Amino acid sequence: MNLFENSYILASIAEFLSEDLGRGDITTQATVAPDVRGQGKFLAKEDLVVCGLDVAEAVFVHLDEDSPELETLVNEGDEVKSGTVFAILRGYADVLLAGERTALNLIQRMSGIATLTRQFVNAIEGTGAQIVDTRKTTPGLRMLEKYAVTVGGGKNHRLGLDDGVLIKDNHIALAGGITEAVTLAKKMVGHLHKIEVEISNWAQLREAVEAGADIVMLDNQTPEEAAKLVEMSRNMNPNVLIEASGGMDLDRVRSFAEAGVDLISVGKLTHSARAVDISFKIQTI
Repeated sequence: MNLFENSYILASIAEFLSEDLGRGDITTQATVAPDVRGQGKFLAKEDLVVCGLDVAEAVFVHLDEDSPELETLVNEGDEVKSGTVFAILRGYADVLLAGERTALNLIQRMSGIATLTRQFVNAIEGTGAQIVDTRKTTPGLRMLEKYAVTVGGGKNHRLGLDDGVLIKDNHIALAGGITEAVTLAKKMVGHLHKIEVEISNWAQLREAVEAGADIVMLDNQTPEEAAKLVEMSRNMNPNVLIEASGGMDLDRVRSFAEAGVDLISVGKLTHSARAVDISFKIQTI
């Protein structure tokens, strides 16, 4: 991800810094001379998947586009052990101090998402299923959080409501049924848009497949129920993708993958991932 060419992310970083800096870092201004140079080391304080190196650099470059130099000691997406220094940033000490918290907040959040995603991906290794995210993201951070999912080895579901058709229970109720909703959607969207329908039983599955859905989402099923619905769907139309969703956790995600689904959507990748522990220690150079 080239952050320096993404105007949306750069504008967001400017807002994040403004929120923290306000009228200026008065502590640093009072205690650190403006010509002091320093280096800060990003240290993993637990095992984690590194994500957000470009984001951290962009924070400091926004404050001083000429001075900061980031030396990365690992690649984005690498797994590192607790105690590993994975990047070193050099520049004016007042710039490092001003951007420290914003950069850490972002890289800790993104690395936390990447780390959790990697755990889910590893849990279903060897099956034909893929881990995908949801729209349950932090407002303003969706692009960064979904990027972190891909760094962890997952795939992105819809980036937004304009990215694909997902007909859920409320749409079905308001349209008058699954067939009606799919028919209306087919008339509205272009040929490149996929149509997915959320179902909860065999009758709904059959109606969705017969109506021409490209994907069916099995909502809140047990692995055993999912396996039966997968078999039924494959017999009707083997080209329809099957997604399992609802309350996925590491203890049971593999059982859904082994049930034969193609996709497993996990909301907690973004709405419940814990920020990992990373420190940023600065010294003069």
